[in-house]
Amino acid sequence: MNEQGLDTFSAYAGTAVAQRNRVLRNTYWLLALSLVPTVLGAWVGVTTGILATMGTGLSLVLFLGGAFGFMYAIEKTKESSTGVYVLLGFTFFMGLMLSRMLAMVLGFKNGPSLVMTAFGGTAAVFFTVASVATVIKRDMSKMGNFLIVGVVLLIIAGIANIFIQSSALMITLSVLAIGIFSAFLLYDLKRIIDGGETNYISATLAVYLDLYNIFQNLLALLGIFGGERE
Repeated sequence: MNEQGLDTFSAYAGTAVAQRNRVLRNTYWLLALSLVPTVLGAWVGVTTGILATMGTGLSLVLFLGGAFGFMYAIEKTKESSTGVYVLLGFTFFMGLMLSRMLAMVLGFKNGPSLVMTAFGGTAAVFFTVASVATVIKRDMSKMGNFLIVGVVLLIIAGIANIFIQSSALMITLSVLAIGIFSAFLLYDLKRIIDGGETNYISATLAVYLDLYNIFQNLLALLGIFGGERE
């Protein structure tokens, strides 16, 4: 009886590990695929200058409405293959929203190198955090609530700075955002590894948003401190 119970437990544990590995593997594949529509969206935005014709207020409304609309749709379709296409549509939209900042940075003499540096820095953060997430044993489930509060405060302060136009506040918020979303990346990857997230579409969305915000804020800092005028 004890041997049978042990065999059952071992089989269950093996199945759980296989499921976690499958979710993690699918998340990484979908995350890599999501870079394609992101780059395409950014290219469309930069070449057409569509966002440059919009005011700051209209751009903000479009971003918030589009982002939350897509995330709601992803949540509703995540259990089917449709969720993959909705997620890829979302990443195209996010690339488009990033195009205004990209266009500004690419306007510098060393703009392309700054973009590549931001991409390389984001990749370095990802691989470092992913490595830490695989070896750390500490339960990080309680960290999520604190990080959500931090993100909400960042959003409120960022919206306020649209009207305040403070360079010092912008720099401070960018530095804080890189730290907060790096911690969020660790939290999200640890949840996947520990089996707390079983849907790879939801997992990809979470990790993508972490990396998107790290890249965006790193690019902003590089543009402020490293941009060379023509």
